[in-house]
This record gives sequence, structure tokens and C-alpha cells, in this order.
Amino acid sequence: MARIRVLVVDDHRIFAESLAAALAAEPDVDVSAAGSGPAALRALERAAAEGRGYDVLLVDAELGAQTSGEPPAVPAPRQEETAAVDGIALVAGVRAARPAVRSVVLAEKDDPRAAARALQAGASGWVAKDCSLQRLLSVIRGVLRDETHLPPALLTGVLRELTAARKHRTESERLVESLTPREREVLRCMVAGLGRKAVAERLFLSPHTVRTHMQNVLGKLGVHSTLAAVALARRAGVGPADAGTGPLGRDVVERGGQLAQ
Repeated sequence: MARIRVLVVDDHRIFAESLAAALAAEPDVDVSAAGSGPAALRALERAAAEGRGYDVLLVDAELGAQTSGEPPAVPAPRQEETAAVDGIALVAGVRAARPAVRSVVLAEKDDPRAAARALQAGASGWVAKDCSLQRLLSVIRGVLRDETHLPPALLTGVLRELTAARKHRTESERLVESLTPREREVLRCMVAGLGRKAVAERLFLSPHTVRTHMQNVLGKLGVHSTLAAVALARRAGVGPADAGTGPLGRDVVERGGQLAQ
């Protein structure tokens, strides 16, 4: 019998332990638990190195947002894990690094916007935490057949959110296409977090010329700050400039929406 390896990622210990125990009772399921995003990533790396990678991640939609004071799920995060990694970010990271692993988000409430974000990040399913064990097992087995699972009540809202996101992306792409090749280079440097002086060194331009390009970029994109320009660029799929060939700008500051010196 082929066994399904499942990793439960939830920072609520009681829920994580209960779910893991219920799944472990199934004859074809091996299950482990991780109490944080970093712990989950380490577990994935360790399992892959041992040649027995996980098949499915069950990720808490509210991972990293625990406020109840409840002890974390086991294994407990180590000191270096204090940086929060939310559930959607974890799904996106796993999708990029280990595309064969399927992710299912477990949520306490229906949220079309969050569910749409999860699907965009690479999740294969969105399931209520209080669903039956048989329903969850059906979803786990379904996503391994490349199925996508959503509660019927969420379907319309999620489709609306995805359509709206695509519309925003298309508009963002159109605005980015209006830039000159040099302005696109400057925008990619902005996405990489480079300050004006660092961009000047990278592109062999004067700081004054870079400032002019940046102002032109903001004007053509219809935004008033570098942060807004970067957000729009990311929606359009613009990646950062390679940070390996020049100094990273640590002085990226905005004052009143204006580019800092």
C-alpha cells in the first residue's frame, strides 16, 4: 500500500496534535507536525534529504498570528524561528521550492479573499478546520490527483476575487509596458530595494539622471511613492534586478511620499 506522508503545520498545539493523531490512525497515512513556518521548511528539507519527502502540507490559514497564549505545536520553534512566516507565504515558498508537494489550507472561517490568495500562492485546497476527518482525507487524496478543492459556498466569491486580481494585473502590466527599457531597468532596481545612489552605480548613470528616471516611472505608473510603484510592479510580475552585481541600497526612505536623498 502506497503511504501518504502528511505534515501538519499549525501553531496551536492541541489542534495540531489532535489532527495528527486522527490522521495517523489511517493505515495509509504517515503524519508529522511542525509548529511554525521555519520548522516546516526544515522538516521538508530533512525529509527530502532522507529520500522520503512529504506529499501534502496541511497549513493553518492563521499561521503566525496566534494570540491565545496557547503553547506552540510540537516540535517547538527554536530561537532562530522568531521571524513570523504566515500560512500563505509558506504555501508560496513550498510551491516554488518543492512543486511536487501539495498544500491544503485549513481555515476557521470562510474568507473568499484569503482563499483566492492561497490559490494564487499555489495551494490546492481550502478546507474548514471543523470539517469531518473523512472530508479532509478525501481532499488529501484528491489534491494528489491534481484536483483543486474549495467549499461550494466559497466558489463564487473566490472566482470573483481571482477575476478582480487578474484585472488589476492586466492594468499593471499595461502601465509597466508604457515604460522605456531604461525606466524598466530602474523599476527593477527599485523592486530590489536599491536606493538612488546604488541604482546610479549599477546602471552607470548620474544620481540626477536616476532621480529623473524614478520620477518618470512614478508618473507613468500613476503612483506617488516608491512603495506603491514596487507593489504595482510586483502585481505585473516584474522581478527585482540581480543583487549580485552591485551594492544593495540600505537608504531607501520615503518622506511624505517623495524620494529621499
